[in-house]
Amino acid sequence: MRFLVLSDLHSNLEALQAVLGYARGLRYERVLVLGDVVGYGPDPNAVIEVLRGLPGLAAIRGNHDKVASGIEDGEDFNEAASAAALWTRGVLAPGNLEWLHGLPRGPLEFAPGRYLAHGTPHDEDRYLLDEGEARRSFGALSFDLCFFGHSHFPCAFTLDRERVGLQLARVEPTIFALGAGRRALVNPGSLGQPRDRNPKSSFALYDDALGSVTVYRVAYPLETTGEKIRAAGLPHALAERLRIGV
Repeated sequence: MRFLVLSDLHSNLEALQAVLGYARGLRYERVLVLGDVVGYGPDPNAVIEVLRGLPGLAAIRGNHDKVASGIEDGEDFNEAASAAALWTRGVLAPGNLEWLHGLPRGPLEFAPGRYLAHGTPHDEDRYLLDEGEARRSFGALSFDLCFFGHSHFPCAFTLDRERVGLQLARVEPTIFALGAGRRALVNPGSLGQPRDRNPKSSFALYDDALGSVTVYRVAYPLETTGEKIRAAGLPHALAERLRIGV
């Protein structure tokens, strides 16, 4: 089976449309979403409505989803993130707010031994950025493969014979091989707000028959998204960071 893996969409409709348009040629059968559907961007209702219509959807919540839906107050958010989350809460249609509020927390098992997480498998709000945190994550949950998001950096941590390795998605596309006996934590990168200085939208395709995860990058009309951010009265810095990919 082929799974389309999306994370950190952040209400970016133009990026989502570009990714789904590209992904039609990849013949995926199910869609996996790792949280932060909303926050930062200008189109929370449209993004949620698109997601709700995708095949075989399995989705979990992210920290921005929790604040935008009223589960948490976002007291640890910076000013721009807080302003965007509160704006999102105010514009969400009732049905979309209910859907967002009802997203489960990770880790969520989507197939035997395979999970979705937003932060780490043991803490949905914790960033997974280095080998030490990866080792703790491997020890916290028994899994063969776990997809995670939150950091917006496409990469893979592997555990092979007690050795933790890190592979970055430096080329387009990047293929992560999931060998027999090798456990993996894979981040598909951010669809809606890349932060690795590549402004192209990032996502992944997981092929369980081939035992591989491929990270793709797709350009989208980010100027349009930026104009909509400014028109909505959201912090202008949120538009600027899309342009430079940080």
